[in-house]
Amino acid sequence: MRTAPTVLHLDMDAFFAAAEQAAKPSLRGKPVVVGGLGPRGVVSTASYEARRFGVHSAMPMAQARRLAPNAAYLVPRFTLYRAVSEQVMGLLGRLSPLVEPLSLDEAFVDLEAGGSADDTASALATGERLRRDIRELTGLSGSVGLAGSKMLAKIGSEQAKPDGLVLIEPGTERELLGPMTVRTLPGVGPATGEHLRRAGMTTVSDLAEAGEDELVRLLGRAHGASLYRMAMGNDDRPVVSEREAKSVSVEDTFDTDLHDRVRVRTEVDRLAERCVRRLRASGHSGRTVVLKVRRYDFSTLTRSETLRGPTDDLGVVREAAGRLLESVDTTGGVRLLGVGVTGLADFTQEDLFAQAAAREREAQEHADPLGEAAGAGQGDAGAEGGAGERGEGVAAVGDGAPSAAGPAGLPEPSEERRFPAGHDVRHAEFGPGWVQGSGLRRVTVRFEEPGSAPGWVRTFWVDDPDLELSEPLPLVPETGQSRQSSWPASRPKFRSESRSERAAGPSGGSGAGRARP
Repeated sequence: MRTAPTVLHLDMDAFFAAAEQAAKPSLRGKPVVVGGLGPRGVVSTASYEARRFGVHSAMPMAQARRLAPNAAYLVPRFTLYRAVSEQVMGLLGRLSPLVEPLSLDEAFVDLEAGGSADDTASALATGERLRRDIRELTGLSGSVGLAGSKMLAKIGSEQAKPDGLVLIEPGTERELLGPMTVRTLPGVGPATGEHLRRAGMTTVSDLAEAGEDELVRLLGRAHGASLYRMAMGNDDRPVVSEREAKSVSVEDTFDTDLHDRVRVRTEVDRLAERCVRRLRASGHSGRTVVLKVRRYDFSTLTRSETLRGPTDDLGVVREAAGRLLESVDTTGGVRLLGVGVTGLADFTQEDLFAQAAAREREAQEHADPLGEAAGAGQGDAGAEGGAGERGEGVAAVGDGAPSAAGPAGLPEPSEERRFPAGHDVRHAEFGPGWVQGSGLRRVTVRFEEPGSAPGWVRTFWVDDPDLELSEPLPLVPETGQSRQSSWPASRPKFRSESRSERAAGPSGGSGAGRARP
């Protein structure tokens, strides 16, 4: 334990939702929910306005909609979140060479290692300066905890939320931790918490009074001893600048249970491909392939196969996942599938036999045009699988959102013309905006951008050639630049007929071709 609060923990406030509010002036101060918009989607982040209705992370999206029906429901924009995260991590890197990112919006910093702080006064000044710099650079707020250990710094940032700073003086750990629930301590999840509750331990002071021997008896040598040290306020874990990845995995939850065995295998192959892409992007290979299957009754099965050496070959991973699938009964229906690779390494040792089998299987598929067509059909039906991804193109703001299904007799737009709710677009005439909702082959756009006044709304046909998806705009304009609204302050006067209006005709429906506030 340190004698000065030189361990800093930063946690951005409602990061995804706050970024969306900063990018969309019309959503500031209003409830915003970011996550998967499909029937089985879950909430990734809820703004503080939405949390007042009881919406929180990991909640089923259907439940969130019941609690806050008038909130804005948006598909995540990870391109934007990563860009903002890089800005924030850059600020942390100026404070110390020892920065330990935990996620896009959370990190530990060793201020002492960077010479940024060596006592209470300097640590407090550094924390306040960091919060100010984050606000100026990104327009967002972050909460900061300062303490002599990682555990207490994280507790401090939780107490500081939203948009605050809490410094825990070394020597006050026991007094602070005593009345807190056991779930406050790292490594105590729902199962361990329930086990301790049955033993009569609900607060951290209960653990300290029980003693190390009793906790070892209940939880085992390693876990019990570690938990006792945490309860006594002792946490000597260092801040490490690089966290070694232990696994790479992807999974999808499906809107409806999959019953067709061929479709299930197609989805496993697709997941294997995505997993290998992530594996290669991280610069790793893996030795063990893992298959995860959640069935119709919520029972979850995992199967794994260890290869003779690390690999990042798609054919090897796909064949291993396929073999694992053969050992799982999926006749009752499958609601979730996942493929992962563990036992990561920085080198590759190909499994030549599995690779050869994969090549042979691919050759047979390409030699059979009927089989290839059937496989393509299954892949199209799968779309991109996960509830979060399948929510793309569904109107998501407020009530009365049009359905994603097209009207009878009208073909659905092609995949490249889908407009996910909340994503950025640019119109050749009206400039930048974002998708407020889409459906019935129409897309509704609010034309505004970061730093502008709340904008106006206009609806277009989804195949309007003047409307295209675009990259996110910076949340804060560059120095010396000012950004004006894409629309004038008063209601604009349009020329008699735009291209979209001509296409829609006099009865375009759903407000097509008309501007409205």
